[in-house]
Amino acid sequence: MSSQNKQSMQTALAHLSSNPETYNGLVNPPAHRASTIIIKDYEGFKNCFKAEYRYGREGTPSSKSFEDAIAKLDSAYKSIATSSGLAAIISVLTAYSKAGAHLILPDNFYGFARTFVEETLNKFGVTATYYPPLIERGELEDMVTEATSLIYIESPGSLTYEIQDIDIFVEVAKAHNIPTACDNSWGTPLNFKPLEHGIDVSIMSATKYINGHSDIMLGVISCRDENTYDTVLRAVRQSGNCPGSEEVYLGLRGLRTLDVRMRQHRAAGLMLANWLSVHPQVKMVLHPALPSCPGHENWKKYFTDTAGVFSIVLNINEKEAEAFLDALNIFKIGFSWGGYESLIFPEQLSDQRLTKPWEGDGFLIRLHAGLEAPEDLKEDLRQALEKIE
Repeated sequence: MSSQNKQSMQTALAHLSSNPETYNGLVNPPAHRASTIIIKDYEGFKNCFKAEYRYGREGTPSSKSFEDAIAKLDSAYKSIATSSGLAAIISVLTAYSKAGAHLILPDNFYGFARTFVEETLNKFGVTATYYPPLIERGELEDMVTEATSLIYIESPGSLTYEIQDIDIFVEVAKAHNIPTACDNSWGTPLNFKPLEHGIDVSIMSATKYINGHSDIMLGVISCRDENTYDTVLRAVRQSGNCPGSEEVYLGLRGLRTLDVRMRQHRAAGLMLANWLSVHPQVKMVLHPALPSCPGHENWKKYFTDTAGVFSIVLNINEKEAEAFLDALNIFKIGFSWGGYESLIFPEQLSDQRLTKPWEGDGFLIRLHAGLEAPEDLKEDLRQALEKIE
């Protein structure tokens, strides 16, 4: 991204959906807590389906402000806020599913979304084929059937961080008139814009980098065109899915500092990844910006920068893993990532890959570099690694 575009994005984040003239000079749109919205008269009631606001579950000025800001960042027709990142994923999967439908999904798919497919959608006759993250075009083409209704991309993928070749998926999808969706929680619109590369739906867990403070649950879906928007919105509305007023307010406020925070996250994460890549206890570093990471060339092709979340594989057994994790002081064990605090999350993938057995012997550890001093984070990891040497 050129310095001019970078400046434009930085400035946009500070001002998108800020309308002081609408709110008596307030620079932040307030949180609108609403369920019932009064309709002026019977004529208005007859036309309420065309009204911008008619019931709190379907949107308020707060949710619209957040959605409008994300849509502009994503170069989208419109965006839709949901109650969580998982809710956003499930809404998109549901929107493109019906009895007998076939989904093409990545083998590094988010675990809870994968469970939804296998335990809920399967009950209604929806089937799924999982592809290896670095699939070739011919292999992907062979997976397409007449029933294929969606091709889903997670780039980078959960825990193992492979970056996929987006052009392959878009070309195959367009050749067969199949919609595509991509999870962009890791990249954010700062580093990657799926819709500009031909993807139809971009999904983010705004719980993470967008909010940045580990205190809300929020998802958002950006749609390429009106038809896509109508299809996905219908699925969101029919499920009764909606975000809370405080959540969209805090999501929009989090956007204001996204660029500043991401600079710190990416710098700390990259420093730690490079240091860990030569540490004797580390077998593998899975960080898309490192040449050794699978899909690195695709990262260079599609992304303008990186993030602060990545994984490592340690040459340790479970007892040593416990000693390492319990010795950490700054890094805390916890789900999620993207907040100001550094997190660590242990995982074993031996039984979670269908297309190719996981070859990372040892323990996989996901790291989220927060906003603490990078040298302090390095020292925390260093002293904990000493416990297993």
